[in-house]
Amino acid sequence: MVRPKKFFGQHFLKSKGVVEKIADALEVAAEDTVIEIGPGTGVLTEEILRRSPKKLVALEVDRELVNLLKEKFKNFPSLEIVNTDATKVDFCSFGKNLKLVGNLPYNVGSLIVLNTVRAKNCINRAVYMLQKEVAERLTLKHPKPSWLGILLNTFFDTDYLMSVPARFFYPPPKVVSAVILMKPKREQPPFDVGDYKKFLEKLFVQRRKMLKTKLPLEVLEKTNIDPSKRVEHLTVDDFARLYKAITEKGA
Repeated sequence: MVRPKKFFGQHFLKSKGVVEKIADALEVAAEDTVIEIGPGTGVLTEEILRRSPKKLVALEVDRELVNLLKEKFKNFPSLEIVNTDATKVDFCSFGKNLKLVGNLPYNVGSLIVLNTVRAKNCINRAVYMLQKEVAERLTLKHPKPSWLGILLNTFFDTDYLMSVPARFFYPPPKVVSAVILMKPKREQPPFDVGDYKKFLEKLFVQRRKMLKTKLPLEVLEKTNIDPSKRVEHLTVDDFARLYKAITEKGA
């Protein structure tokens, strides 16, 4: 049995019921190209292959697991196993209308979500398992939003699907996990993801400060946003309007 590596933040999912629910949410069809991130020992890989997508690309950073997966699934020509880092790979290089799925390592889950946002034009949907608190922030269920949650929900519709207790993993993590669904919005603002990310990061620094200390008053007046508000009081639309006004102002 392969021992999970702490360095890679590995916790292998072992619940067949959870695996089936994740695959159900992905809605695998015969014409689909599916990208699985961090397949581990192949429990979810096996379930996806059972649903017969056109192609399944498994991205695994751990070379030992790559060798295990290649041997385990050597009779599945529709499966391609790639030894790569999903935080850096260009998802669009695998095609368009992609379906992404994965039990994301806790230590890089947010980076993979950010990389998914960058590839928004190539994605049909993504179903990810993350630490519960991170999942709540990404789906805006948490009372204190994160800049990444705002960025994600600017371009994607998100849904918190279910919580997953630690006992369903080997080894059991010290936190509860959760599964989220991400689908690109039909109408997206024409923002550059990188520039909008920098704008949000800057606003979320010292988040307890009022907006009037962070932005020009004329921008707040133009967008009809109370200068005494703080970032946690703003909606996704508020952030988008502020960014648009700042961009038009050339500030």
